[in-house]
Amino acid sequence: MAASKRPPFRIGGASVDPGRRQIVDLPVAVMSDHTPVNLSLEVIHGRQDGPVAFISAAVHGDEVIGVEIARRVLRSPLLSSLRGTLLVVPIVNSFGFLSRSRYLPDRRDLNRSFPGHAAGSLASRLAHLFLSEIVLRCELGIDLHSAAIHRTNLPQIRITPGDEYLKDLARAFGAPVVLSSPVRAGSLRGEAQARGVEMLLYEAGEGLRFDEVAVRSGVAGILRVLHHKGMLPARGITRPKAATLMSTETMWLRAPRGGLLRTFRGDGEIVAEGDVMAVVSDPFGETEEEIVAPFAGLIVGRAVMPVVNEGDAIFHLAQVARPEIAGAALEDMAGHLSRDPLFDEDEII
Repeated sequence: MAASKRPPFRIGGASVDPGRRQIVDLPVAVMSDHTPVNLSLEVIHGRQDGPVAFISAAVHGDEVIGVEIARRVLRSPLLSSLRGTLLVVPIVNSFGFLSRSRYLPDRRDLNRSFPGHAAGSLASRLAHLFLSEIVLRCELGIDLHSAAIHRTNLPQIRITPGDEYLKDLARAFGAPVVLSSPVRAGSLRGEAQARGVEMLLYEAGEGLRFDEVAVRSGVAGILRVLHHKGMLPARGITRPKAATLMSTETMWLRAPRGGLLRTFRGDGEIVAEGDVMAVVSDPFGETEEEIVAPFAGLIVGRAVMPVVNEGDAIFHLAQVARPEIAGAALEDMAGHLSRDPLFDEDEII
């Protein structure tokens, strides 16, 4: 007897047959000038059974690097062999994306508004819609983020401490570093995991900016995770050049005073305890104060704005095992990503 055909995937009044893909608009609100706003996603419904997973970006409207990652994933020819169903939401927070703002018009942070409520504030309504219509229909999600404006992050995966399943998925992703990061109240990651949906959070680059290595790292990592979950075949999936570095302890180093910041170290660099990482000077050049590494570690984030106030976060420093070999591993990984032809624009347009 022939195997029965998969049922269509139904969402928002749309019905997507197996082997098909479709963009679906879920109504969110009508703006004050009568402009409708939707939560738009693309459904890729594979011909064969498999997991249901989602990819989301721009939960914070100024984190545009995730939008580019989602775009490139959607253009990957590998998706024609997808098993299961993939839901891709390139822009969750359309309000913030259009205004180049992290927040929504009601001045709320969407990533502190979950689970939300259908009759709540604008942020609460959007959180409720995204959670109920997309997230809770999946068993796995990958949420794409960047640092805020004037800061940048080394490509990294953040997972819940002690979760061995997520650690396995994070290794499959193959980002340069994995940080154990407790979930925060009201966050998408916290609410999803409380409801049984496992999530990886990818952080890379800077708000309102593209970074090619960070984009390629994100695209490659997503395809690896989909392969690891049995949703994509091995053909065309590249392996990480170096083992992912794991860290369970990080620290933000802050400006000891306000003034002009001169940095001597960049993201992805290994520093030794006592290394001078930056200097903050007053505008007259009469006083200077150094920012010194309190321990040997890897720089996973840093400020890029040269004007700082006292207490501003300057470097995000992570403790890693065997820091003496970590630098070489990161250089190999960066070189591998920059050479990889699979994700060149000519391959995916």
